[in-house]
Amino acid sequence: MAAIVEVTAGVLFRDQAVLVCRRPPGGHHPGKWEFPGGKVEPGETLEEGMRRELAEELGIDAVVGRRLWRTEHQYDGRPPFALTFFAIPHFSGTLTNICFAAIRWRRIAELERVDFLDGDRPFVAALMRGDVPLA
Repeated sequence: MAAIVEVTAGVLFRDQAVLVCRRPPGGHHPGKWEFPGGKVEPGETLEEGMRRELAEELGIDAVVGRRLWRTEHQYDGRPPFALTFFAIPHFSGTLTNICFAAIRWRRIAELERVDFLDGDRPFVAALMRGDVPLA
């Protein structure tokens, strides 16, 4: 059995909206939307991996807040992963799209119209129901 890969996702929140990112063409799941983040490297804590990923993907120095949600998922032909969503209450630096096809602030009430990765969908549904308080 394959080892579970640890993955993080950051939830940046402002004015009843969250930052969502569109995956670029050419990689896994092109065009799908997700929250910024990625795989935790060996020797990193989940929080350290989250902070590093946000610096690499968005050019920001983030404050990693509390854990919001944790789930496990597996895509066909890929190892299983555990996905931990973190609140990102503050960051410094200029939010810059370094690696995505697009980044957008989307109101939580509009997230049902966003074509999210399957692994993100349970969190998005809980967020829309109000089961995951961001404040």
